[in-house]
Amino acid sequence: MRADVQNLFMGIHMLYFAHERDLTLTEMLPELENLGYRVAEREVKQELERLTQENFLTAHGDAYSLTGTGIEEFKAIQAKLGVLCTEVLKPAKAAGASG
Repeated sequence: MRADVQNLFMGIHMLYFAHERDLTLTEMLPELENLGYRVAEREVKQELERLTQENFLTAHGDAYSLTGTGIEEFKAIQAKLGVLCTEVLKPAKAAGASG
């Protein structure tokens, strides 16, 4: 997976986890690894910082929590993912098939 796409997915996962509970870097790294991401602590920290700069997360000590803007962004992502999943998860047509 391209790095930019992976970062996008990681950010969505981080918003999801922050929606469930406050998160920390030390908790987030193994969560992402369990989801199949091969990332270093530095990359996770950069994504957390990016989400904080965009006002989706707020840092307090070592923990990050979802902001009101983050909640709205998460809801918008959920809506778009619902549509995307219905399209992308359809069985693929055979090569050369028209339709």
